[in-house]
Parts: sequence; structure tokens; C-alpha cells
Amino acid sequence: MRTTGRAVLAAAGGGVVGVAAYSISRTGGQSLCVVVGSIVGVVAILGIDVYRRSVQLTEVRLVLPGSEMTFKANTDMRKAALRMFFQAATRVATRPLDDESGNLREALTSLKTLFDMYREPLESGSAPPPPQDGDSVHELVLDILNFELAPFLATWHPRLRAFEEAHPDENESAWSDNGEFRRALRELQSTLRPYIVGLGEIAGIRNPERHLRRSGWHTARRPDTVPGQGTPASPTVTP
Repeated sequence: MRTTGRAVLAAAGGGVVGVAAYSISRTGGQSLCVVVGSIVGVVAILGIDVYRRSVQLTEVRLVLPGSEMTFKANTDMRKAALRMFFQAATRVATRPLDDESGNLREALTSLKTLFDMYREPLESGSAPPPPQDGDSVHELVLDILNFELAPFLATWHPRLRAFEEAHPDENESAWSDNGEFRRALRELQSTLRPYIVGLGEIAGIRNPERHLRRSGWHTARRPDTVPGQGTPASPTVTP
């Protein structure tokens, strides 16, 4: 839609230029000047748009579970991949949920939110157009939506909701499927990981895998004192 709008504006602008040229030259052929000016305007704006979309074209080849995809990533594709990478990197889709902590309902809500975030550009038409050659980043996202997130949500959302409705005052720890849910979530995270890393590679992130794990700096860092106390904490040596 943005490209069409720019093309229309360019045609109008070109027509004005043609009229001006005619008025200056006064040699006749006003209609021809208008048409030629419009064509020049359209060609110019479309040429700029094609160049902008193809500038810094980079080929990225991903080996995913059961398939191999090749992306000729332009600026728009990299921006889309970067946005989707960090949307997943900050959610339970890639963040660990320890066995004795975390809220299962919140985990499901986070996955549903990610599902909606990934689906919205595809349905609204705001996603960048597919490239002429190679795969589209949104083909990768469709795999995530249709074959990973959707089946998981369809399985576990009604099961957890049934427990919540039957036992409104019970903690999730009392749910008989608690352990099975957590195991299934870990399997989903493991399956999603290469897809999310692939989005990072398409986006041009250097070593995207490192963003999905705790940094070495954070692991090695220890506070000098226990909060609220003046006694220095004992140093911890990480093997």
C-alpha cells in the first residue's frame, strides 16, 4: 500500500512537471508532456523503492529440523526477522521455566501473545513482500505458528483451563499434569530454538545463540554484600 501511494503521488508530481514543461516550452503536445512526466515519476519512485528493498542483499542458509532454507535477506526482511527474534528471545518460548518456579498460566499466555505477534503482520498485510528468489522469513514463521505453537496451545490451554475451573482455589502445583506440561514446554523450547536462532541470523545478529542464554558476565558476577547486611559475602568460584 505504501508503494502504491508513493507511485500515485509520483505520477501526480510527474504530471505537474509535464504541465510546467509544456507551459515553458509552449511547443504544443500538452497531453504527451503530462503522460511522459507521469511515467517518469512512476519509474523513478518504483526504482527507488526496489533499490531500497534490495540494498545490502545478503544470502543466509539455514539448516532446520527436516529442511533447509535459503534467504536472500534485504533490509525489510532483516528488520522483520530482528523484531521477531527479540519478541521470542524475551519470552518463555526461549527462557527456562524451572520445575519448582514459574506460573503455568502465565507461560501459556506468553506463548499465545507471541503467536498473535507473529500472526498479525501476516494477516494485516504489513509484512514485507516475499523476495523473487529464495525463501521468505514469513515461511519460517508459518512453520513456527502452524507446527509448533498452535499444536502446543491447542493441547495445553484447554487442559489447564479445565483444572482451573474444576479447582478454582487450588495451586497449579496440585495439577496432575503439572510435570507433563513442563516436560512438553521444554521440548517445545528445544524445537523452537533453531528457528529463533535462524531469525537472528537472517537479521544479521552476530552469534544470536548467545542472546538465548545467560551471559558469562552475569554468571560470574556476585554481589560483594548480601542486600540489607553489611557483612561481605563469601567469594564464589565458578568451576
